[in-house]
Amino acid sequence: MNSSLPARFNFAEHLFALNRGRAARTAYIDDRGTLGYGQLEDRARRLAAALKAAGIRREERVLLLMLDGNDWPVSFLGCLYAGIVPVAVNTLLTPDDYAYMLDHSRAQAVLVSGALLPTLQDAMARGGHEVQTLFVSQPTGALPQGAQEFEAALAAAEPLPAPALTASDDPGFWLYSSGSTGKPKGTVHTHANLWWTAELYGKPVLGLTEDDVCFSAAKMYFAYGLGNALTFPLSVGATVVLMAERPTPDATFRRWTEHKPTVFFGAPTGFAGMLASPKLPAREAVALRMCSSAGEALPGEIAQRFKAHFGCEIIDGIGSTEMLHIFISNRPGDVRYGTTGKPVDGYEVELRGEDGRPVPDGEVGDLYIRGPSSALMYWCNREKSRDTFQGGWTKSGDKYTRDADGYFTYAGRSDDMLKVSGIYVSPFEVEATLMQHPAVLEAAVIGKDDADGLTKTKAFVVLKDGAAATEDELKAFVKERLAPYKYPRFLEFVSELPKTATGKIQRFRLREREKQA
Repeated sequence: MNSSLPARFNFAEHLFALNRGRAARTAYIDDRGTLGYGQLEDRARRLAAALKAAGIRREERVLLLMLDGNDWPVSFLGCLYAGIVPVAVNTLLTPDDYAYMLDHSRAQAVLVSGALLPTLQDAMARGGHEVQTLFVSQPTGALPQGAQEFEAALAAAEPLPAPALTASDDPGFWLYSSGSTGKPKGTVHTHANLWWTAELYGKPVLGLTEDDVCFSAAKMYFAYGLGNALTFPLSVGATVVLMAERPTPDATFRRWTEHKPTVFFGAPTGFAGMLASPKLPAREAVALRMCSSAGEALPGEIAQRFKAHFGCEIIDGIGSTEMLHIFISNRPGDVRYGTTGKPVDGYEVELRGEDGRPVPDGEVGDLYIRGPSSALMYWCNREKSRDTFQGGWTKSGDKYTRDADGYFTYAGRSDDMLKVSGIYVSPFEVEATLMQHPAVLEAAVIGKDDADGLTKTKAFVVLKDGAAATEDELKAFVKERLAPYKYPRFLEFVSELPKTATGKIQRFRLREREKQA
């Protein structure tokens, strides 16, 4: 399917060539300053040369453990330019997690933010794998032996004169799966996959132009954030706002009002928190023309409240680490709240039953996708690779329904779906209904066996600050709005829900907790 690309294709060089006429235009704004398109190319090519000078060879892996800031895209694109494979990892993990990733990826170097260096050193002390060198961005103290300061390394290097002659299907970079269902998997993507997501989704669906200012709450180590803050905006010459800190409502609002982004990329949890904040800006204080949501299905009630306040649509979509970005989406001007929309042009989607055959409209089925941005494999995990990547189709692990008009509605993860009285119940449907109650901030639903060993629904509920509700009140609220068998027979109030660092609810941890109770 790569007939639209030349035989030799390097994604970093592709972006640089697109933007050489915009050298003075701002590419990135972070907490420390701005970075022009010309500076971005110069610094990335200097980093490419510095990595090669440090002995890192083509196709070897480099761990990218950096906070979102201007050095992140320099690092990612510098690696691609040199034909070196960046392994972008979550900045909120534990030393044990990083020790595993260093060993699993066999990273030969690490690009790390100074604030994260102590955690990395702890990880390196625990693991058996040794790296050749560290490049430390914004160090906060003395560097360890053999490490290089990022700025000094760039200053000492001349820009690499030409890109590595990579092919479109060459391994370009890795992302680790978020771990919403267990241990992370090293997902291997190609140079071409980045191009495909921009051509199939970033340009035609989002309609981005060079006049847009993009801001993503999802960080760049996340597949969703990588597209939002690098692939899509740089493919059209737009400007990107980056934020190192966590995307709390207050932190997000400051960027909205100071830098006036026109397109914001968030997740359902973030949108719910912002709408609940007493500091929610007025419509006149922001410049948003469109918002995007992914990570988990967006409840229609949240989208409607957001549009009522800001006059701005949130287009919900679903993507995955394995497919790199969104493959089913609502469109601007064609948003059906409560659904994920229709397949993005260029992707095929099927819903299959337990027998592997397509299911009719209205029935729950397992979601399979076929499209050109699919990952090559999970590194060193043949069993999981064979289960997920099936003859051109990618098994998502999500369950969906499709209506007669072709709109897809999320029905939960395959391992989160419940069968109550022999009928599938979507945890998300029950959660979305609970969240319509004015006192509820968040909810998560799992299955719990009753005294007879039959599966019933159990809801874990987080109330808004200062709000009150009773168990019976919430059960009745759901029963009035859904089929009676769907209401939560068990309900527990909690102060917070277990989540991945990217904001996905970890229902498997709630199930583990119930088993131990």
